[in-house]
Amino acid sequence: QVQLVESGGGLVQAGGSLRLSCAASGSRFSRYTMGWYRQAPGKQRELVGSLTRAGATNYADSVKGRFTISKDYAENTVYLQMNSLKPEDTAVYYCAAWGGMIYWGQGTQVTVSS
Repeated sequence: QVQLVESGGGLVQAGGSLRLSCAASGSRFSRYTMGWYRQAPGKQRELVGSLTRAGATNYADSVKGRFTISKDYAENTVYLQMNSLKPEDTAVYYCAAWGGMIYWGQGTQVTVSS
């Protein structure tokens, strides 16, 4: 099974950028559909974007044009580039791998100040 570790979260001002990393171990991420989720306080976890095994990406309407998922096969890592951040992007961001069952990382906090 795959293990996922997120990193790259932090505090940023509105309009700024962050890049989150999701390092996979135990298996190649290319065997899974990968997803980035977020959960804000008091809200349900929501899908931010996904990367299929074929390399296609999809994004939630709320982040389209601002967030980009990329991958590095050599590093076995998936990234989430977040630009033009807004206070409403504040959440814990999780990486997930779907393959028969869903595997989760531990999450990384992103806080966007106004």
